[in-house]
Amino acid sequence: MADPESSITTIFRRPFPEQVAAFRLRLGNLVPTSSWQDVWQGANDRGFMVAGATKADLLADLAAAVDKEINEGTSLEEFRRDFRQIVERRGWHGWTGEGTKAGEAWRTRVIYRTNARTSYAAGRLAQLREGKFAFWIYRHGGSLEPRPEHLAWDRIALPPDHPFWETHATPNGWGCSCYIVGARTRAGIRRLGGDPDKVLPEGWQKLDPKTGAPRGIDRGWAYAPGNTVSDTVTALRPKLDALPPQPSIDLIRSWLQEGPFAKWMEAPEGNWPLVRISTEDAARIGAQREVADLSAETALKQLRVHPELTPAEYVRAQETISRATHKVQDTPRSLIYILDEPDGHLLVVKATRTGEGLFITSFRRMSAEGVNRDRLIRRLLRRE
Repeated sequence: MADPESSITTIFRRPFPEQVAAFRLRLGNLVPTSSWQDVWQGANDRGFMVAGATKADLLADLAAAVDKEINEGTSLEEFRRDFRQIVERRGWHGWTGEGTKAGEAWRTRVIYRTNARTSYAAGRLAQLREGKFAFWIYRHGGSLEPRPEHLAWDRIALPPDHPFWETHATPNGWGCSCYIVGARTRAGIRRLGGDPDKVLPEGWQKLDPKTGAPRGIDRGWAYAPGNTVSDTVTALRPKLDALPPQPSIDLIRSWLQEGPFAKWMEAPEGNWPLVRISTEDAARIGAQREVADLSAETALKQLRVHPELTPAEYVRAQETISRATHKVQDTPRSLIYILDEPDGHLLVVKATRTGEGLFITSFRRMSAEGVNRDRLIRRLLRRE
C-alpha cells in the first residue's frame, strides 16, 4: 500500500514527551526474535524487537538508532545510513531484504515507520486518556491506496471505553497512517472533521479467518499500540529511576522545556522530577534512588525566595549536576553542586532518612562576579 513520504516527515519528525516515553519503555527489554510473529501484539509495548535480530549487541545498536529517530525526528535516509553501518559493524546477515537496494529500502522503511507510528500512537493514547475526552474520533490518514474498511471507520466518534478501540485503535496494519483525535462535545467532533451521527458498519468486529483479526486489520495489529503502557507513560514521573540514566535525563528535560513544568509551577502539587544524580553520588548520601524531585513546598519557597528564576531556567539544573565544578557534602544526607561560571548555578539535593526519597532543597544562580563566587565556594568547602 503506497503512502506519502511526507506523512513521516511532517508528523513524526515532531516528537513529543509521551511518544518518547512510550518508546523508551521498550529500551530496557531488548527481545531477540527470528520472526516478527515471535512477539505478539501488545508485547511490543514492553520490548524492542527487530525481526531476525537475535544478538544482544545488534539489538542494542538498532534500538539506539530507532531511539535517535524517535527522539530527534531524524529522516528515513539518516536512519538508513545508521542501519547500514550497524549491519556492517555487527556482521548481520540473512535478514529479509538483504542483497538488493529495493530490499534494503523496504526493510528500513518498515522498521522506521512501524516504530515511529506505534510509539506516536502510544503517546497519543496516553494524552487522550489523560485529557479525559468524552469522544475519540477515528480519522483516515489519507493514504494513496486506502483500505476500504479504514475509510468506512473514518470520522466515527465513540466513547473511549467502547470495545471498538480495544482492537481498532490506530495504526491498524503495516503502512497504516490513520490516527485518533479527542473531542469533548458533539460540536467538537464536527470541528475536528468527525460525524457524531455516523455509526459503525455492520459486522465491524467480525474476524477474518486468514488473519485472526477483525476485517481490515493486518495480522498481529488487532490491539491498541501502547494500551499496556499508556497508564505507565502518564505516571512515568515516579518510575524514571527504572530507565537508563540518559533516557530519563532526556525525558525530564523535555518536560521542563515543553510547557508541563511551567504549568505545574503555577500551582504546584505533589513532586516534580528535576534532575538525575550519579549512582556514586546517590551512594554518598545514602539515597536509594537517583532521580531527585522538587516538592510542591520547595517550589513555593523557590517562587518566594528566588522569583528571578523562570520555569525555563530550571532546565539548567541538570547541567549544574552534570558539569559541577565543585561538589560539597554538606551533611551525611545532602550534596551541594556548584557550577562556577558567570551564568552558573548552585543546587542542593538531600536524601530522606530512609533513603527512599531524594529532593532538591535549593536551586539558585551564582553571582556574576568572580570574587563573590570564590568567597561563597570557600565558605561552603569549609563545611566538609
